Amino acid sequence: MNNSKTKTLVVLNEEIRVTDENYISLTDMLRSKDGDFFISDWLRNRNTLEYLGIWERVHNPDFNYGEFAIIKTHAGLNSYKISVKEWVAKTRAIGIQAKAGRYGGTYAHPDIAFEFGMWISAEFKIYLVKEFQRLKEDEQKQLGWDVKRQLTKINYRIHTDAVKENLIPPELTKQQISHVYASEADLLNVALFGKTAQQWRDENPDKTGNMRDYANVSQLVCLANLENLNAHLIQQELPQKERLKLLNNTAIQQMRLLTEDSSIKKLERSKA
Repeated sequence: MNNSKTKTLVVLNEEIRVTDENYISLTDMLRSKDGDFFISDWLRNRNTLEYLGIWERVHNPDFNYGEFAIIKTHAGLNSYKISVKEWVAKTRAIGIQAKAGRYGGTYAHPDIAFEFGMWISAEFKIYLVKEFQRLKEDEQKQLGWDVKRQLTKINYRIHTDAVKENLIPPELTKQQISHVYASEADLLNVALFGKTAQQWRDENPDKTGNMRDYANVSQLVCLANLENLNAHLIQQELPQKERLKLLNNTAIQQMRLLTEDSSIKKLERSKA
């Protein structure tokens, strides 16, 4: 597992670490258990071993069934204990892992961590599942927004490549090349936002970045489409004046549709 990143759940006032691979800290969860209780106590229980064996069979083709069978014969005996490190070493299990260092402790796949949560209490398990689902939903919302933003950047690269290939004559100075790029970028700005980048900066001296950084989801989706359309129109050698009119008409049309789209509205609410 990746030791460099962890996230945190708060379950009944306890902070529970979650790795970047979504393995949940059983060590942190154990703090909520009343009385003396150890992970090794849970691990030697017959029902626990039955569950772990089935889980590994489904998810782990390298699981050592021979060693697992031997461990099962000792399950439940008062004299028998097995540590997480021993369990992993003997069976090549992947569902539970013992980690050393800064993020040390015992971590388990969510399926297994939820089962462990039931040993703490039914209430703890319910809140653990709820908090983990919330974490995943928040990550999906953030991912959706990042994808939209990255899509715009990628499409803008396609757009600028089309400018370079079709509009820039050979041996222009850097200043001339920069001016052509800025002009095409502002063509899209005017078509969608009704103003150039400089006009926006003059109107918003207190803001950092540019107007695209403050665009909403509908505008970013429309901008991505306009960039592709403009690249195509450039390849068709249409004059800039004609392209601006076509792009503006497209922007008006698409923004009307996008602002009424229910999925876009959900993305807007999640961004807020």
